[in-house]
Amino acid sequence: MGIISYVKEEIQVIRERDPAIKSNMEVFLYPSFRVILRYRLAHKLYLKGHYFWARWISQRGARKTGIEIHPGATIGRGLFIDHGSGVIIGETTVIGDNVTLYQGVTLGGTGKEQGKRHPTLEDNVMVSAGAKILGSFTIGENSKIGAGSVVLEEVPPNCTVVGVPGRIVRMDNKKVPRLDMDQVHLPDPVLNDIRKLQDENIRLHNELRNLMKELRCIEKKGEDDEDL
Repeated sequence: MGIISYVKEEIQVIRERDPAIKSNMEVFLYPSFRVILRYRLAHKLYLKGHYFWARWISQRGARKTGIEIHPGATIGRGLFIDHGSGVIIGETTVIGDNVTLYQGVTLGGTGKEQGKRHPTLEDNVMVSAGAKILGSFTIGENSKIGAGSVVLEEVPPNCTVVGVPGRIVRMDNKKVPRLDMDQVHLPDPVLNDIRKLQDENIRLHNELRNLMKELRCIEKKGEDDEDL
């Protein structure tokens, strides 16, 4: 793909997924656009063994944008990094097409692995603000990771994950995160459990109150029988 075609594609990706962009010219100021262009150049140098220059370019991009992408990472087409500050993408990370990352996302390692140390994100994955995905496992296509989640194990396709540690709370959700950019209205299993406990507490309280009423009626009936 030529540089002009690539720039046009990046402009389309950003405008499609960020309603705050009002013109094509604004895209050139966007951190995601600037850092991805630097990454593409750094990655080519990395593949040719020019590691110093690859890191030099990527580190300059990190200083200017707050987004750190190791030049060894493999990234498909249509990556969108919204806001971007604090995003870290490790060396052996593999990212498919049309993936969306929000600010504060880490695609990192556990520090215990060798070789492939970082996660693989398949096509159309969305990772919400502050989420951490740590380890050399796969996040299946069309999956969504909730804000602040810490994911430490494999996620099948078409799933929603929330919590610390991350838990699957929805499967076979066929909406494509590229088109569904809502990172807020996700299932909350902890809140659901609390509500169930509240309902159970109310039920037990009502049962106890009814038992106490029955007991008082029995005692009163016993006292009346003695009077007779």
